[in-house]
Amino acid sequence: MKIFVTGGAGFIGSALVRYLVSEIGADVLNYDKLTYAGNLASLRSIDNSPNYRFIKGDICDFDVLQSAINDFQPDYVMHLAAESHVDRSITGAREFVDTNIIGTFNMLEASRAYWNALTNENKAKFRFLHISTDEVYGSLGEEGLFEETTPYDPSSPYSASKAASDHLVKAWYRTYGFPALVSNCSNNYGPYHFPEKLIPLNILNALEGKPITVYGKGENIRDWLYVEDHARALFTIVSKGRLGETYNVGGRNERTNIEVINTICAIMDEMRPQNAPHSRLITFVKDRPGHDLRYAIDATKLETELGWKAQENFDSGIEKTVRWYLENEEWWRPLRGGVYSGERLGVL
Repeated sequence: MKIFVTGGAGFIGSALVRYLVSEIGADVLNYDKLTYAGNLASLRSIDNSPNYRFIKGDICDFDVLQSAINDFQPDYVMHLAAESHVDRSITGAREFVDTNIIGTFNMLEASRAYWNALTNENKAKFRFLHISTDEVYGSLGEEGLFEETTPYDPSSPYSASKAASDHLVKAWYRTYGFPALVSNCSNNYGPYHFPEKLIPLNILNALEGKPITVYGKGENIRDWLYVEDHARALFTIVSKGRLGETYNVGGRNERTNIEVINTICAIMDEMRPQNAPHSRLITFVKDRPGHDLRYAIDATKLETELGWKAQENFDSGIEKTVRWYLENEEWWRPLRGGVYSGERLGVL
């Protein structure tokens, strides 16, 4: 089995690539631009695997992309390459439009040309999975869950660009019969997460005695999904899912942001008691513009139709995550010191 993965040096992408290479035994080509959030150090454990290779490439460069796909001859394409940070999209939307919309168009056209040239047998095996986000659905009230049929209602430049890319993929399936699927996931967390997002940022802030920043009153709710559970879900979807379908991936772990922060502080008090209580570092800051109140995924379709279940709950996953950051300074220190030091992003 040959799998072409875009964005495989990113957070979710690297977890997927490690899983495909080590657990599935697939031949994997990782195609990644290596933006600030791409990090080949996340893939050191498989660097020397005979079934893994890497190409530095941009999905916005159609000719290079098409050549890579044609040369590798994949059975599956798993498209994760994207600009993904809401705060950055608020002040720099152009990159999100270019990568998430134009880049996905390029992925579809390069993959469709490759697919059209295959023999009938290989054509029938080929699949294209576009990995997206629950943020395309907008904001929930206190009740209800996002389902695959929930109307799109994006709030940020990031979620709008992902919504557009989802629509492109579905249109290519309906217009051209292109064998594509879409997945929409809830907030991921776990090892190798670039330290600009809520959980890794504030684990490191707590470790270094810096302010632990919480937007607004910390009442916004997210459904948290351990990244290794997500990697398993993605392979399940691309290998077993029905073509043209959308599958929502969620961990059934709703938490307010302040609950997440309090949990991190409690774990840090246990693992680094000399600096306790870490809750003294919590600082409430002005809310993010257009901050959605609540996300929550209904993963029933994925669970019942394809048999996937999350293995981690939030309590077990967050403890593993905190411990990983405490034990792997050699991974995050170069990022914290030279790429992003933890300053507030997305301020108008």
